[in-house]
Amino acid sequence: MAAIIQGIGAATALTSANSLDTKKSLFANSRRSLSERKGRLFVVRSDGRLSCGLNGRGGRAEQLITNAVAAKEDAAAASTSSKPGHELLLFEALREGLEEEMDRDPTVCVMGEDVGHYGGSYKVTKGLAPKYGDLRVLDTPIAENSFTGMGIGAAMTGLRPVIEGMNMGFLLLAFNQISNNCGMLHYTSGGQFKIPVVIRGPGGVGRQLGAEHSQRLESYFQSIPGIQMVACSTPYNAKGLMKAAIRSDNPVILFEHVLLYNLKERIPDEEYVLNLEEAEMVRPGEHVTILTYSRMRYHVMQAAKTLVNKGYDPEVIDIRSLKPFDLYTIGKSVKKTHRVLIVEECMRTGGIGASLTAAITENFHDYLDAPIVCLSSQDVPTPYAGTLENWTVVQPPQIVTAVEQLCQ
Repeated sequence: MAAIIQGIGAATALTSANSLDTKKSLFANSRRSLSERKGRLFVVRSDGRLSCGLNGRGGRAEQLITNAVAAKEDAAAASTSSKPGHELLLFEALREGLEEEMDRDPTVCVMGEDVGHYGGSYKVTKGLAPKYGDLRVLDTPIAENSFTGMGIGAAMTGLRPVIEGMNMGFLLLAFNQISNNCGMLHYTSGGQFKIPVVIRGPGGVGRQLGAEHSQRLESYFQSIPGIQMVACSTPYNAKGLMKAAIRSDNPVILFEHVLLYNLKERIPDEEYVLNLEEAEMVRPGEHVTILTYSRMRYHVMQAAKTLVNKGYDPEVIDIRSLKPFDLYTIGKSVKKTHRVLIVEECMRTGGIGASLTAAITENFHDYLDAPIVCLSSQDVPTPYAGTLENWTVVQPPQIVTAVEQLCQ
């Protein structure tokens, strides 16, 4: 393993000239993309409009994430094409952020299953192997515990690895490395080692992937000391959080949702980096604070349309930072609305919502006029059947009902 890590370190000086032309031709048509095999997702713009429908069972994706932005933003979204910047899908925004950091810092490297010439299971690393070489973009065996440990070891030597889990559920196989090494080595070494590693990959419920491929691991990792967790929900914050996570000296887990990769948005041409510990105010309001993240942001915003038509004025916050919580932004909102609804895709028992409920109760109990309500996924394995799969996660009508009850 030491030889491999040294090889990665040596690769930081390589340029695109080090790529092998023979390997390009060998891998170019070797496999079809995962999206082609399973039916591509719809391309959905950030204003909720369906941009183009691709082959496969796309109808369900349209039901889940289209028309998902509240009415207040519709006028602004209509003029998106005239704004400066460039349009990217979410997975392209992640790639752009990663590529910019690899250009900026030669110690940044990528490792994981099929991240090289195949370009990653969702094409986040597509085109990076020919540009940076096979050692800075390292294809690994199907051995999550091994390559996660290798990445942590590489981080201890001064590199900044980005470790991709082909599916976040697979990272359960690397839980020992993430818990006992990634999160604790800085402390247990007395500060001798920093672990500037990013662990990222797709997760969440979507498109009949079955129970084992529909994991939400936020609740698994939140109790590990020393680890930060963030969840992206738009192309803009996906790129900004990716760049911030790579630059952080702390280990960061970046959660990406499998149903949001084809979300499209215009992002700035100039460089930007987001704060890893800052929530995003999605929609200002007065009557109730709705806290959410990742895919549920779009379910909430779809419900917000109905709520506005019924006379309610919800304030929607994408918490983004799952650990630590941005209690400044959350607290400021709670002090204004005095009511809190949490909407998450994580499991109800021991989930992010449970931790967030405890944090709000401890810090802002005196400002609450009603008990905190938390809408979470049911504590069951995610069914394969599409209809049953929908029933296990929170849907917009449930959010509308919860707000109406809170505001009585």
